[in-house]
Amino acid sequence: MNVQVIDVADLTVRYGAAVALDGVTLAVRAGEMVALIGPNGAGKSTLVNTLSGILRPTAGRVTVTGRLAHVPEGRQMFGTLSVDDNLRLGAWRRRDRSTARIYAILSDLAPLRKHRAGLLSGGQQQMVALGRALMSRPQVLIIDEMSLGLAPLVVAGLATHLRALNAEEGMAVLLIEQNARLALELCTRAYVLEAGRMVAHGSAAELASSPAVVAAYLGGAAEDGT
Repeated sequence: MNVQVIDVADLTVRYGAAVALDGVTLAVRAGEMVALIGPNGAGKSTLVNTLSGILRPTAGRVTVTGRLAHVPEGRQMFGTLSVDDNLRLGAWRRRDRSTARIYAILSDLAPLRKHRAGLLSGGQQQMVALGRALMSRPQVLIIDEMSLGLAPLVVAGLATHLRALNAEEGMAVLLIEQNARLALELCTRAYVLEAGRMVAHGSAAELASSPAVVAAYLGGAAEDGT
């Protein structure tokens, strides 16, 4: 589909005199999985927070079409509440707060529904954060640093869930990641953000073969040796 569910054009965001984003342009189409990669401090979380309405643009245009849900960096659990209560908070604006659909999608959470979220492992907490976002039945899902602090096997499981949601429900996904290899394997298109500016964009395959991207983010030389 060519319908854009996220449309960002010439976006500038400032914190006082400091420019966090400078003329950023990005688009995500319905049903598409798009990655945003870049180093720590590049402005990725600033962009996410602007899309979510937490920050206001200084200049430029931000348009989000459809219901958006945000899985925040660091998971941000309500640690003293149960898994089930954390999930229900994701549907606080909906009449239907049944968590049955989430346990069907993320079956590993079902045995933990009465456990305190603060006592879960990092991977389990990330599943709760994902499930909490899904409770609002979004058309657009933004995930900020999904792999942060997690073992590769746990990350692989989360990636499998994400692929299934995209394929089965047509949910558009914007994946914000420092782990460029994961992001380029999981998504079909990607953008590279550095120091508040977009420095590259294209298909995941194009960026994965770009000498500059390989050298900066993938830890080696491009296959053609350049």
